[in-house]
Amino acid sequence: MRFLRQSMIGLFLAALTFGLLAYAVSLVGGALRERLADEAKAPPARERVFAVNVQMAQAQDVIPVLQSFGEVQSRRLLELRAAGSGRVIGLTEGFEDGGTVVAGQELVQLDPADAQSAVDRASNDQSDAEAAVRDADRNLALARDELAAAEDQASLRERALIRQQDLAERGVGTTAATETAELAVSAAQQAVLSRRQALAQGQTRVDQAATGLARSRIALAEARRRLEDTTLTAPFDGTLSSTNVVVGRLVSANERLAELIDPDDLEVSFRLSTAQFARLLDDQGGLIRADVDVILDVAGVDLTAKGRISRAAAAAGEGSTGRLIFAALGSAPGFKPGDFVTVQVREPELPGVVRLPASAVDAGGEVLVLNDEDRLEAVQVTVLRNQGDDVLVRGPILGREVVEARSPLLGAGIAVKPLRRGADGAATAPPDEPEMLELTEERRARLVAFVEGNKRMPKEAKARVLAQLSKPQVPARMVARIESRMGG
Repeated sequence: MRFLRQSMIGLFLAALTFGLLAYAVSLVGGALRERLADEAKAPPARERVFAVNVQMAQAQDVIPVLQSFGEVQSRRLLELRAAGSGRVIGLTEGFEDGGTVVAGQELVQLDPADAQSAVDRASNDQSDAEAAVRDADRNLALARDELAAAEDQASLRERALIRQQDLAERGVGTTAATETAELAVSAAQQAVLSRRQALAQGQTRVDQAATGLARSRIALAEARRRLEDTTLTAPFDGTLSSTNVVVGRLVSANERLAELIDPDDLEVSFRLSTAQFARLLDDQGGLIRADVDVILDVAGVDLTAKGRISRAAAAAGEGSTGRLIFAALGSAPGFKPGDFVTVQVREPELPGVVRLPASAVDAGGEVLVLNDEDRLEAVQVTVLRNQGDDVLVRGPILGREVVEARSPLLGAGIAVKPLRRGADGAATAPPDEPEMLELTEERRARLVAFVEGNKRMPKEAKARVLAQLSKPQVPARMVARIESRMGG
């Protein structure tokens, strides 16, 4: 009985287990069939809206600025060379690099002994030539007198011949006397010819003496000029550079002794591309006299000078591109020939253009504008100029709001949330305040010492920098620029 009872319980449990398994299989299969049979129900889609910065496109008249880099140079640069050879016996005070001289100041004195001797010899030669002229004049006067005497004697001989012939016709004279008179007339005429030849020779000697006197005067003038050339003078006010001579040195003819630079007559040369050069031409193809601003970075302070374009180089230059332009500078304190500067050229005014950030325009010249439903539209514009981080464009965007910065997520038809920074829709963000630093006393003293020791900085600029360094907080940009030149 016990075995039968346990067998029945086992069979019951086995049947219950298989029944539960079958029920579970049925539930799982039904759930799968229902899942596969039902359609997928996605949640309702929501359109993504991007926030963008926009600005109002407004037409304005803008003067574009071309930026280039150039070199300051003097319009008057003269090499001082020795006209002759000799020993240097004197130099003016301050004959050194950076020395200042005035027009007419004696700079270098060579030994004038040889040149003075040449002047003395030439003067003596001139005296001999003058004596030769006087002697030739006296001989010429004597030759004229001898000719006159010979002509008078010939006249007497001719009158005697006439009387003798008259006597012979009347039968009083003899034939021998007539022949004697004729011979005397012939001899007198021969004497006249000789005196005429002597007179011609005297005139020739006078001409030769005059030529010799002219040559002696030329030689004397040349000797005096060589004597004057032993003293080298400054032709204009300026500053000396590249001096390479001392007292006692022997110099040769045409040897360069120094360079004289006019520091007040400066110009800047810079190169523009051909396209940029074409913008500076007028209707007749001439170069306009555009205004330029020249900026020199000196120890954290920008020195600025104004000028005007004066000319363009005649040729592009071998191995160079674009055009070389020259601009004459006005008052330029602190600038020196050889300075590397930044040049900003003001182009002719462009009327009715729109200034936009460069990030608002893609490579194809398209910008994104807002429509009435705050959705984006792509509009084609023409890029006229690049002005730093901005561009000047023209197109059908006046009075519409333009996206300031494009991104791969933005495109035509996308809904956006415009962020306007001005009441009129213009991007009028306030200027960023310069970052300020609080300096330690040691650091401040080091900066002040460097600025005070800078010989190239003008007094006005140095005073401004020192005034800023004396304040509790100093602009970080100025500190960084000064320390970059200190090597710190």
